[in-house]
Amino acid sequence: MFVIIKEDYDQMSLEGAKIVADRLRRKPNLVLGLATGSTPLGLYKELIRMHKNEGLDFSKVTTFNLDEYVGIPPEHDQSYHYFMKENLFKDLNLAPRFVHVPNGMAKDINTFCDWYEKRIKEFGGLDLQILGIGGNGHIAFNEPGSSLGSRTRVKTLDEKTLADNARFFDDETQVPKYAITMGVGTIMDAKEILLLANGEKKANAVKSAVEGPITAQCPASVVQLHQNVFVVVDKSAGSTLEGKYHDSWKRILFE
Repeated sequence: MFVIIKEDYDQMSLEGAKIVADRLRRKPNLVLGLATGSTPLGLYKELIRMHKNEGLDFSKVTTFNLDEYVGIPPEHDQSYHYFMKENLFKDLNLAPRFVHVPNGMAKDINTFCDWYEKRIKEFGGLDLQILGIGGNGHIAFNEPGSSLGSRTRVKTLDEKTLADNARFFDDETQVPKYAITMGVGTIMDAKEILLLANGEKKANAVKSAVEGPITAQCPASVVQLHQNVFVVVDKSAGSTLEGKYHDSWKRILFE
């Protein structure tokens, strides 16, 4: 695990984008796992800038999103389909047939989840999975107590997650209680993982994930078992870490 602590959110986002861009330049047909939420927005903005100003090419990239609410149509402004379209997809030269976001309106969700797993395998697996981390240590919608070997499935959302997400809806009763999510095992099958976190509210979760015991009560802690993980955080999110960590992934690889 490579832990990188940056000065602030913008520097964290830039560092993460540099890692993604490096992998894309090495492999133009990269299979990229994507996350939603506020944490990766800065990274996505930087990738858009690299595409427009530096010619970073996404035409051969395949994407798989981590999750989607159940029961919300793709055009709903709080769906993750809509989020990804507005914050990334519309500004990149991605081929629509290579873009995958879970279908929360599927008639048979269990069958869809099985198909999603098979689809990832058809493309040779995820090369790089971008992750955020919840304040309770969840990754994707794998809430505390999730099996560390789980696959893509429907999850009931934790009360803390529902409370955190309520700010995006007009009324708490509108917050979906279920979501399709890649499983912890699906995420761990990725060849590389890039976990991002910012802000003091994430500090305890980051410490548990990086330095705590590996436990289903903090699903993110399982990344300690992965051979190729970048954890990129700002100083606030890394404020409770006790180890000595780097400030650049290139320093890690080449010093």
